[in-house]
Amino acid sequence: MKQIVIGTVAHVDAGKTTLSEAMLYQTGETRQLGRVDKGDAFLDPDVLEKKRGITISSHQASFKTEASAITLLDTPGHVDFSNQTEQVLDVLDYAILVISATDGVQSNTRTLWRLLKQYQIPTFIFVNKMDANGTDKNQVLSDLKVSLSQGCIEFNTTNLASSYDEIALYNDNMFDKYMETGELADQDIQQMINQREVFPVYFGSALKLDGVNDFMSGLDRWCVEKKVPNDFKARVFKISHDDQGERLTWVRVMGGTLKNKAVLIDGQKANQLRIYNGAKFSISQEVNAGGVCAITGLTATYPGQGLGMAENSQPLTMQPVLNYALNLNGNDVKDCLFALRQLEDENPQLHVAWSTHLQEIHIQIMGEVQLEILQQNLLNQYQLNVSFGESSILYKETITKKVEAVGHFEPLRHYAEVHLLMEPAKLGSGITFDTNCSVDFLGNNFQQQVMTSLRAKEHLGVLTGFPITDMKITLISGRASIKHSVGGDFREATWRAVRQGLMMLKSSTDLQLLEPWYQFRLEIEQSHVGRAMNDVQMMNGLLDNSGMTIEGGMTVLTGTAPVAEMREYAQIVNNYTHGQGQFECSFAGYRPCHNTDDVLAKLEYDPVADLENTPDSVFCAHGAGYPVKWSDVPAAAHVDYINI
Repeated sequence: MKQIVIGTVAHVDAGKTTLSEAMLYQTGETRQLGRVDKGDAFLDPDVLEKKRGITISSHQASFKTEASAITLLDTPGHVDFSNQTEQVLDVLDYAILVISATDGVQSNTRTLWRLLKQYQIPTFIFVNKMDANGTDKNQVLSDLKVSLSQGCIEFNTTNLASSYDEIALYNDNMFDKYMETGELADQDIQQMINQREVFPVYFGSALKLDGVNDFMSGLDRWCVEKKVPNDFKARVFKISHDDQGERLTWVRVMGGTLKNKAVLIDGQKANQLRIYNGAKFSISQEVNAGGVCAITGLTATYPGQGLGMAENSQPLTMQPVLNYALNLNGNDVKDCLFALRQLEDENPQLHVAWSTHLQEIHIQIMGEVQLEILQQNLLNQYQLNVSFGESSILYKETITKKVEAVGHFEPLRHYAEVHLLMEPAKLGSGITFDTNCSVDFLGNNFQQQVMTSLRAKEHLGVLTGFPITDMKITLISGRASIKHSVGGDFREATWRAVRQGLMMLKSSTDLQLLEPWYQFRLEIEQSHVGRAMNDVQMMNGLLDNSGMTIEGGMTVLTGTAPVAEMREYAQIVNNYTHGQGQFECSFAGYRPCHNTDDVLAKLEYDPVADLENTPDSVFCAHGAGYPVKWSDVPAAAHVDYINI
């Protein structure tokens, strides 16, 4: 039997979870057809999910068809939880994109489509709610071709041969074969689906079970089990906690076999291998390649982490863009930090930080719905009734020139010196770490301490105190003392080196402030075009090359603009179009800030006063340690400063 892992993705309210429920019901996995609106969906077991009628985190279920054992991962549809959806994509064989026939391709649909393309996930499309009045199959299919891909083709279960002409157009070899024989073999079509040349489209109504069996037959026919290596490899895609507080590491086994009690990371064993189906689970002694399970007993895992022979995933495309300060409302700061750290463990994109210079807890999130869920979780799970201040933009910092950074930590009976090469990297690449240091300068053990220290914290910039990104940091030299170097010395020296390098670049104006941008789509009447174009210009936005198109008698403007300028624009559009305009936006990544001077003046960040992130070093003379200002560290360093 083929073992396939499929994820369901969709814009919120398209019927994604309803389709999942229908497939489980039709295959006999559930005895009743769960409904999101009634709060009894098998795949939305969380109290808040039932209350709000949305999926907040991914959930696992399983069902069998005639030839396949399918593991289904139902993902969140709301854009505020899109980073949790992205975490799942890296472990999928196939994806099911659910489209509402009444709403068509929406803002988050486009975002999801870009992610599916980025991760190269073969995709099936189920057009839901075809039972609604006024739906037009041909119009929906045309919309899919224009908005997503010309390769979106209806796969008629009863007469697929009628679509062979169109399918063959998207692969030259298949076209030649079809012209010779007049047929396409199933394996040829399977190959084209796997190569994302065609995207099978099915129509139906999940709530009424219309078209669901045909769709599952299509999955059975066209999905192909991947070839897997014999060596063990797995990837973490989710962290959660069960009702008893047990930490769960969710993995997809991508090669070999995962055995119970196996040592996986830092000497930690897999205490249990849980196979979940909704909220319930069974315990297995082993999970073979292709399987998905939750592991107990691991404390240092994180989404995107590779286990065994698997490499770590690339940094997520979807990043938080808003920053909020927590109002304690009389609660103890330690209790709040503990609760938030546990929630951050489940969703690393939450980014919880203690601001020393402001004496505040800050969180970084995608949007207001995520904030409301977070506030409710703190109350329900930890009995912490907190609130949040006004949102602010989550900026980031990067460098535009390479620099050698030096950190030295030598109070009495301690010793460590670290030299790092910090280089600019391409936009959106995040931070990478490497080592190019001879063991003649620094032994392997101490080099490992440096690399661990680099990864142990989120490093902050010196312009604003926001995180640094898009750079490569390489250990190039250092020095230890056989007698005095102890645990923690290299952590101090490493962290000070990063900040020292940033301060060097600040003094030479080789730092750059980055801000989040939105990709937007604005649909308005022709009479409002002038106003809209002026608004985009005033918001420092840019129209796409296509600029302006006409769809269904309405003018469509697409482009990008800073989040700081555009986050309130939906209400403005609603007002000046009297509710007739449609505005959609999604995260488009970070770009150079459009008003750096204004932001720096408003934030008034003093990097030297941020004592938890000091750029200065500590040296020793005459039996006592003494501080050395960051600018004087290269001259005082014990290892020669390399001319890079």
